[in-house]
Amino acid sequence: MNSETRSIFELSPAEKLQLVEDLWDDLACSPEAVPVHDWQKQELDRRKANLMKNPASGLSWEHVKQRVRRPYGR
Repeated sequence: MNSETRSIFELSPAEKLQLVEDLWDDLACSPEAVPVHDWQKQELDRRKANLMKNPASGLSWEHVKQRVRRPYGR
């Protein structure tokens, strides 16, 4: 490992989270530059087709948020 890489691993947990957030925000500025593999596209197509055939199989955004937050007491 070079010294730059080591310094990343020496960051505090809060600093690491901030770095991840900054990187994510940077990627979000140009989503077209983020590669999407063929298998990922196929999986998205499969899921979309399933949802179109059976709309009741999906969950509302509110339900998903509740399920995610429940284990964390939010």
